[in-house]
Amino acid sequence: MTKVLITGAAGFVGRHVLDALKRDKIDTKAVIRSQCNSLNFEKSGNLNIVYTDNIFLESVEWWKNVCTDVDIVIHIAWYAEPGKYLDSEENIDCLSGTINLAKGAASAGVKKFVGIGSCFEYDLTGGLISEKTPLKPLTLYAATKVSAYLTLFEYFKNTSIDFSWCRLFYLYGEGENDKRLVPYIRKKLSSNEYVEMTNGTQIRDYLDVKIAAKMIVNVAFGKKIGGINICSGVPITIRSFAESIADEFGKRHLLKFGAREDNITDPPFVVGERIDL
Repeated sequence: MTKVLITGAAGFVGRHVLDALKRDKIDTKAVIRSQCNSLNFEKSGNLNIVYTDNIFLESVEWWKNVCTDVDIVIHIAWYAEPGKYLDSEENIDCLSGTINLAKGAASAGVKKFVGIGSCFEYDLTGGLISEKTPLKPLTLYAATKVSAYLTLFEYFKNTSIDFSWCRLFYLYGEGENDKRLVPYIRKKLSSNEYVEMTNGTQIRDYLDVKIAAKMIVNVAFGKKIGGINICSGVPITIRSFAESIADEFGKRHLLKFGAREDNITDPPFVVGERIDL
């Protein structure tokens, strides 16, 4: 029976990937921070939990021991606190910790390694983003993601491990941080308060996190390797997306577009080319 190791299972994306693995009754080992033990992960015959004080400070030998009976690694953990993660030095720790995990996994004989990247790794100035779009990171977060991808791609070439890198676009859904767009809109509308936004003309690629999680699992058990877009492939303006949420409440009149200034560095068009997974 195939055994999967997942990191970041307590996070926004990770918890949904873990749920997808549990639904498919996949034998799973989840590595999570000790501080998350209060989340009461439901243990079962298919789920084993390994706690760590800091996943990114563990040694290669530690990871080798944890990965000894593992076939597939799905590495989701990364620092992602809204408003801070783009330029945080913690990204460098995440990069070095990821390389330790990869080396440990290789020593343990893992067959496949799936990493999680971001659409922000790409050059976002050229229209529709395919998996062949050039990389052009503009933040420390994106740069360390690109560094992880390039390093692991070259490293795993010298092993028997298949390597896939899932680049996430604009995810939303259950468990999302309150500071992100969709929870912000819902909270304001639920309280009958005005929702102050930019003009909302930017075009984005939004995808429900549950669908994204299933796509990641499909990558883990599929044959596609290298960089892979995890996206809807459907362009929609932020304005239209916000209006669709407001319509659920019947409160479109509470959306105040133009109340906030547009961010001049915000790319006008971020939409991925979707492939079947």
